[in-house]
Amino acid sequence: MEITPQQLSEQLTNGRGAQIVDVRESAEVTEGMIPGAKHIALGELPGHLKDLDTSRPVIAVCRSGRRSAAAADQLAAAGFTAYTMPGGMLDWTAAGFPIS
Repeated sequence: MEITPQQLSEQLTNGRGAQIVDVRESAEVTEGMIPGAKHIALGELPGHLKDLDTSRPVIAVCRSGRRSAAAADQLAAAGFTAYTMPGGMLDWTAAGFPIS
């Protein structure tokens, strides 16, 4: 499933309880992350599934959307309700949304 930066921003504003997982590499997240996001690099995701709440949706985010789509597939296969944000952080920052 997909979510746009605008939809994600609305969810954050409304406090809907989604978990945001940034699957970029460590060097990439130094450029900034969506406030409240948890960093778990894509290659480390299988070992960190236990750190996520299966009762809450997970939104996977990367730089442009390719890795987050792979992460969302892994999460869905593990029983999570998973979303990807096509366009990733490039679209998030281009839309003027905050980073931390």
